[in-house]
Amino acid sequence: MNASDDTEVSARLEAVRARIAAAEARFGREPGSVTLLAVSKVQPAELIRAVHQHGQVAFGESYVQEACDKQALLADLALDWHFIGRIQSNKTKLIAEHFSWVHGLGDAHHAQRLGAQRVALGLAPLRCCLQVNLSGEASKAGVEPEAVPLLLEQCSVIDGLHIEGLMTLPAPSDDFESQRQPFAELRALRDQLATPEQPLATLSMGMSDDLEAAVAEGATMVRIGTAVFGPRPSYEAARAG
Repeated sequence: MNASDDTEVSARLEAVRARIAAAEARFGREPGSVTLLAVSKVQPAELIRAVHQHGQVAFGESYVQEACDKQALLADLALDWHFIGRIQSNKTKLIAEHFSWVHGLGDAHHAQRLGAQRVALGLAPLRCCLQVNLSGEASKAGVEPEAVPLLLEQCSVIDGLHIEGLMTLPAPSDDFESQRQPFAELRALRDQLATPEQPLATLSMGMSDDLEAAVAEGATMVRIGTAVFGPRPSYEAARAG
């Protein structure tokens, strides 16, 4: 990576950080209360390294084997890896071994596998967010809001897991108030379910196009890909390259 490329990386990252800080100020959030998760799926390892050199530690990946390959190339760095893709039963062991967070937990069977495998590996509990499908779209992962209490009850007693909060991936919208609505619904659901013993402090919501709306409604972690890394190559091109 040449100096020009590194300058672009730095500028994009600083622009995203400035957007987050401005949204925190605009909506009365504490400075620094929103964590940036840089979504690095299908991005090359050298670009992740460049972003890390500008202070970014948390990275989100959706494809297990691709992530494991990049982790091997970046093993000299102290990175915090978050799995944000769809969970497959035959990949839970790799997820349990190679990630510290899972953002899309929506199935008690997957939760049991992840917890047991995490314990067997002798690792600290896997930090998890339950994925809530607020739109009812069949194509979206996660459980509908009315199913969250039972899933939370089931997952909370599994050794090897710690339920940190809730996550959602709403349908895209260009209208700010429409963007806010599902984030407000997720916050309300969290407030309903939270207890002193299990505060569900993490709300993982908001991406490049709607992070301000998410921050307005209480996001504590925003998942930003293209605004940090630039245009995302296709999965096939990334694998070929």
